[in-house]
Amino acid sequence: MTSSPRIETTISAAPAPQATEGFAAGGVRTLLRLEGAAAFAAALALYGHSGFSWPAFALLFLTPDLSMLGYLADSRTGANSYNLVHTYIAAVALSLAGFFGGVPVAFAGGLIWIAHIGFDRALGYGLKYSTGFGDTHLGHLGRR
Repeated sequence: MTSSPRIETTISAAPAPQATEGFAAGGVRTLLRLEGAAAFAAALALYGHSGFSWPAFALLFLTPDLSMLGYLADSRTGANSYNLVHTYIAAVALSLAGFFGGVPVAFAGGLIWIAHIGFDRALGYGLKYSTGFGDTHLGHLGRR
């Protein structure tokens, strides 16, 4: 009786880099960044197809980053405010409410918000840990 070959469950054959506990690494990190790029591209495509204003897009694209002002209080408040604004939950809900409710400004705003989150994730800016702005679920930002 022959045994079946072992199925490889990693994304790439290269070993994953040593990851600090709580940070994505290797192929998983790459997939999460590609997922962000896909969300960014989908939001851009829907925004353009809907005929919304590109100057408004440019003006509002960085608005979610105002949530970083929470870091002026402390790193826990900063991480909480950043994470609340940088998850897809509210952005998708706003987009769907705008689309199905016939409120174009809400639909457009939600798509801009989704595009922002996707762009951040594609660049490696993940959800924050309260240990500091540079500690994200996608790894540490900057030099250690």
